[in-house]
Amino acid sequence: MTEFTIAPLKSYRRIVVKIGSALLVDRASGLKNDWLVSLGEDIATLAREGVEVLVVSSGAIALGRTILGLPKKSLKLEESQAAAAVGQIALAKAYADTLGQHDIRAGQILLTLSDTEERRRYLNARATISTLLKLKAIPVINENDTVATSEIRYGDNDRLAARVATMMNADLLILLSDIDGLYTAPPHKDPSAKHLSVIDMITPQIEAMAGAAASELSRGGMKTKLDAGKIANAAGTAMIITTGARLNPLSAIDRGERASLFKADEAPVNAWKTWISGNLEPAGTLTVDDGAVAALHAGKSLLPAGVTNVQGHFERGDTVAVCDLGGREIARGLISYDLSDALLIAGHKSDQISEILGYDARAAMIHRDDLVVRHCQDSEFIRGAQSC
Repeated sequence: MTEFTIAPLKSYRRIVVKIGSALLVDRASGLKNDWLVSLGEDIATLAREGVEVLVVSSGAIALGRTILGLPKKSLKLEESQAAAAVGQIALAKAYADTLGQHDIRAGQILLTLSDTEERRRYLNARATISTLLKLKAIPVINENDTVATSEIRYGDNDRLAARVATMMNADLLILLSDIDGLYTAPPHKDPSAKHLSVIDMITPQIEAMAGAAASELSRGGMKTKLDAGKIANAAGTAMIITTGARLNPLSAIDRGERASLFKADEAPVNAWKTWISGNLEPAGTLTVDDGAVAALHAGKSLLPAGVTNVQGHFERGDTVAVCDLGGREIARGLISYDLSDALLIAGHKSDQISEILGYDARAAMIHRDDLVVRHCQDSEFIRGAQSC
């Protein structure tokens, strides 16, 4: 049987590389300079080949807590934010110095998941990153942990990297981790687990193979990596998971070192619908009858008449989940009404809306152009089936 090989990285037009905290930071000594220097060499090699590279880097909190001498125990939120503030400066300088040795400029971008969920901020972020690429600079993107309002989790950068990849229409997303790919079971628990070199589609069976994180700093685990893969693959971006523990981790992929390739969907959704379906937390839920389900699968808009129940806290333009009577999420879209109005018109015909609300309004609860419908294959809907 012929060994599967991944295409040379220089054959890709635009690559997003995600770097885990454990690769960059040693708890005792701080930044792993030799490793970062080798990564810079790889990036410079790709840049000379005309490949655009974006870096999504974890490590600010881990580096900052080392610099500040914070204890090994779990940090309070404000301590994590303080560590991130110190670590972000040190990390940005390290990337700038490393890439500067190859006459390459680095530009820091701090994002949160909400920056990729709110349409206006999404467009602003995309414009800034696009300009950096045009200027031949390497965008170094990190989650803006200093302003997080919920518990900071290192694993968020896997999904943030997928968001960046889809936002920027990247051909390839590379997740450098502490494991060299996907196995049929967590290899640290099951020595007989087999490595999978190519995954055509992330199915529920593939997701069942994911286990918990193998190291203290890399808390995301395989689960968040597969979540990232579903986001990326559905938008037409292939994904590679491989270990970054070795020096020159990108060159190692080209040398044929072990990695797992997750193929991109052959019929990806467009960027606008990618953004809609990529929202991780819908603001509400609409339950619809069987007639509405059939209409959605036929490419129609969602009309109020087919809505049987409305839940959540949303305003016009927010993302909501659409579920069938059995509670299975079948679609996701941008709602045309605030919650209060949606409650009033649910179950009514479109020609009754103006009379009910007292003003001329849209006929559709969600227009088909702002709707992503899940069909037969999980990859056609970025998050797959969910329970409402």
